[in-house]
Amino acid sequence: MTSIDVRDLSKEYGTARAVDALTFSVRPGRVTGFLGPNGAGKSTTMRLVLGLDRPTSGTATIGGRAYADLSEPLRTVGALLDAQAAHGSRTGRDHLRTLAASHRIPVGRVDDVLAETGLAAVARRRVRTYSLGMRQRLGIAAALLGDPAFLLLDEPSNGLDPEGIIWIRELLRRLAAEGRTVLVSSHLMNETASFADHLVVLGRGRLLADMPLRDFIDARVRPGVRVRATDPGALLEALARHGHEAAQGEDGAWTVRHARVADVGRIAAEAGVPLLELAAEEATLEQAYLDLTATESEFTAQPQEA
Repeated sequence: MTSIDVRDLSKEYGTARAVDALTFSVRPGRVTGFLGPNGAGKSTTMRLVLGLDRPTSGTATIGGRAYADLSEPLRTVGALLDAQAAHGSRTGRDHLRTLAASHRIPVGRVDDVLAETGLAAVARRRVRTYSLGMRQRLGIAAALLGDPAFLLLDEPSNGLDPEGIIWIRELLRRLAAEGRTVLVSSHLMNETASFADHLVVLGRGRLLADMPLRDFIDARVRPGVRVRATDPGALLEALARHGHEAAQGEDGAWTVRHARVADVGRIAAEAGVPLLELAAEEATLEQAYLDLTATESEFTAQPQEA
């Protein structure tokens, strides 16, 4: 088995249920984005999968086995949950050498992952001198050290500069293309949309969605068309005859919801209305996510009264 499987997983802390009967699978060959508001249970679920917490009920397995049953887990699973976990007095290289020795990983692999994560030049500096982005890269290097088939990364883009964000995006895609099983938790919707193939979305510990990224967006938000015309009135009348409504934005352009560019262009041409602008307004992951989780956030800011 090459998947991460969560089955009827629940975790209670006193009277609070952080994870509530979760069931989903993370398949190989694709990047699965793990989304949800603060308090949704993402971090708890990842800790349960990695054996850092005991479930109240249910199971979480990696390749058909519980994490605790793996003889050399770093060779099977790479994880990044806390970029601050490395001891500040050690050098980055020594931190990785210690991990390698404890899992019988060849020391040459340390230099490989240092180069892959862009840390070779600072490998002999103490971790306490590292920036947040450098610590993040070190955590990713540790996750890659055992050349694992499974990766669980919590906010891997945190602290990275634009070049680093592009790098982690390409790294995740490559790891999935190699057939690995990749689960990535993130709060950054635009960034998740750039690398994820599939989504698992939680809300208050429950499963809200488990589907391909494109299907998730299309199911929640319909695309629209942005249009400007020399005769807006004539265009609106023509659109209305075909069952379309348009709303005007602050910049004067009109947005036709639930329509396609080809349809709006054809309607305008048949009505003899010259167009000044015609462009698709694609639905985004952020729009779809906010639509789904609007009532699931534990912490929601209330609008201030004037």
